Amino acid sequence: NASNLFHQYYANALSAFIINSNPKIKPVFEAWNQLTPDAFYSNLQKNEDLKNVVLNATPWVLEAEDETEQKRRIGILFDMNRLANEKNNTMAKLRELQLPSGAWSWYNGMREDRHTTQSIVVGIAKLHDKGVIDLSNDHQLYVMIRKAVAFIDGEVQRDYAKLKKNNPKGMKNNNLGSMQVEYLYARSLLDQLFPIPQKSEEAFDFYVEQEKKYWLDKSNYLQGMIALTLNELGHRNEAEGIMRSLKERSLHNDEMGMYWRQERSWFWYEAPVESQAIIIEAFDQIMNDPKSVEQMKIWLLKQKQTSRWKTTSATAESVFALLLTGEDLLSNDQLVQIKVGSEQIIPKQIEGMKVEPGTGYFKTSWAGSEIKSEMGKIEVTNPNKNIAWGAAYWQYFENLDRITSHDSPLSVEKLFLIEELTDNGPVVKPLEEEHTLKTGDKVVIRLVIRTDRNMEYIHVKDMRATALEPMNQLSGYNYKGGLGFYKNITDVSTEFFIRYLNKGTYVLEYPLMVTQKGEFSNGIATIQSYYAPEFAAHSEGLRLVVE
Repeated sequence: NASNLFHQYYANALSAFIINSNPKIKPVFEAWNQLTPDAFYSNLQKNEDLKNVVLNATPWVLEAEDETEQKRRIGILFDMNRLANEKNNTMAKLRELQLPSGAWSWYNGMREDRHTTQSIVVGIAKLHDKGVIDLSNDHQLYVMIRKAVAFIDGEVQRDYAKLKKNNPKGMKNNNLGSMQVEYLYARSLLDQLFPIPQKSEEAFDFYVEQEKKYWLDKSNYLQGMIALTLNELGHRNEAEGIMRSLKERSLHNDEMGMYWRQERSWFWYEAPVESQAIIIEAFDQIMNDPKSVEQMKIWLLKQKQTSRWKTTSATAESVFALLLTGEDLLSNDQLVQIKVGSEQIIPKQIEGMKVEPGTGYFKTSWAGSEIKSEMGKIEVTNPNKNIAWGAAYWQYFENLDRITSHDSPLSVEKLFLIEELTDNGPVVKPLEEEHTLKTGDKVVIRLVIRTDRNMEYIHVKDMRATALEPMNQLSGYNYKGGLGFYKNITDVSTEFFIRYLNKGTYVLEYPLMVTQKGEFSNGIATIQSYYAPEFAAHSEGLRLVVE
């Protein structure tokens, strides 16, 4: 579709600009090809030894292959002739899809789509504004965007005329929508190249005044866009007022940086990653606040740690914000210094240890008798200005019923409940220590999952004693309590594969029947991010007695 085609052009243009201005990037990818080919692996494929289940036993095999292929394709970017050819081909397709009115439809054959058209104009305007492309030196692109600008000028003029005709008494009310905000942002960036036509001036001025008055009613994404627009048009006081308000409403966290609490929705102007990216841009341009910019970049990077950037717009906007604002992240390339107990970890001195070029990723391990109690103290020193992250894992054997619970930002709590029949119907009660189960009892396992951030590719495995049998033997996809998951029932456990786990608390329940007498270890429930295995937790163990 036109939107994806444009983001393809956007990515190629941005890539060529970044590669030309950062000569370090090309040697990194050459080293990946020659020295560390596993750098191209998807996060889903890395560190199998730290994961509770092999990738082939999950529903995410194809997604892993897809992300690996995406990484491999990045190497294509260093062929500048190919990049230029890709840009030209994509632009030719966009010109073919442009309608006589100057607009684009979402897909070929559909009617004119205003948001698609405006988003393309905004993207080209941002590239021009940052010096990535020069519209005045590209005649074909200039003509294409001039036609699109004429279309959106006509649309905003019609908005204003309709408002004056149908609701003249309500002109002072809030009549500002997302389409008008996006339009004004695009026009503010292109005002010098394409002056506002006289017939659209009244509508333009009206909606600018609306932005000054009603910006607080809009989403964070639109507030960032309004601030950039007003700043570009010379209304600096109002733009700074919006940014001060955003800063006052921000949340701060040592790990997550600076961010905002916002509801997730399907509207383009409430997308969390894109919202963060445009606010970073606004702080960088308007406030001259490098500290806040770097703190907001941390949030973007932490989102990437536990999730894929799935959409073309999220990826493009994030890369734009990370590399074209604030500190040069690519210039910070010293290795993190790590001391485990009294031992300094120096990769060059450890046989077989490879350091991944560009990312600085390395790992090492100790086994059995090599592990000393003093190794519980780990010191990490980061000599760079940008963030780094890593993890330490301690793996050992323990009897299931003696395991104590362990939490991280991702946690799971396992509750063992007994269902009893009363005069008021079935009631579930927690299993008390002195309570003895009987064969034929019905029990309910309740798993309470908590996460303090959005995650993807979550695997939950709940072991069960051999005395218990699931009452529902069918595996399959389920959707309960706002959570979609694939439930897999095996002989010894029940597994849940959760593609999206948004920040919050979730409860999963399933019934079991007691079928054998004796003493049993019930096992534990484990939870782990398959994309970032450092986010893992487990519940405590439990001993069952059945008469």
